[in-house]
Amino acid sequence: MSHSPNPHAEPLPTDQELVLKVIPMPADCNANGDIFGGWVMAQVDLAGAVLPARHARGRFATIAVNEFIFKHPVKVGDILSFFSRVQRIGNTSITVQVEVFAERFSSQGEYMKVTEATLTYVAIDKDGKPRAIPKD
Repeated sequence: MSHSPNPHAEPLPTDQELVLKVIPMPADCNANGDIFGGWVMAQVDLAGAVLPARHARGRFATIAVNEFIFKHPVKVGDILSFFSRVQRIGNTSITVQVEVFAERFSSQGEYMKVTEATLTYVAIDKDGKPRAIPKD
């Protein structure tokens, strides 16, 4: 635990599922020395796909990034935790929210929300056309 309190520290969500954990490496940096936003976006897309996979029961694709907010930079060595929850299930699409928390290398045990996003995925058939999501 850090000796100086982090003003951005917050608890991890309890109403969402932990779907991915990853540590960014130096090769993932941008010219400023922070983790490249595109790398974070790719990880969010992977994390966001976990819950739709359970519902789609077959092929699906990212159809929209409805919102993407970078709240704080991600640093090399951060332990990133990706939490997700289903916001809406339609006839062919599923919208999910993903929140990303960083546990900084220098302040283990403290978490800071660094990114949040809302993405929509659509179930597709073998030809890439939308198909109905199976009802449970």
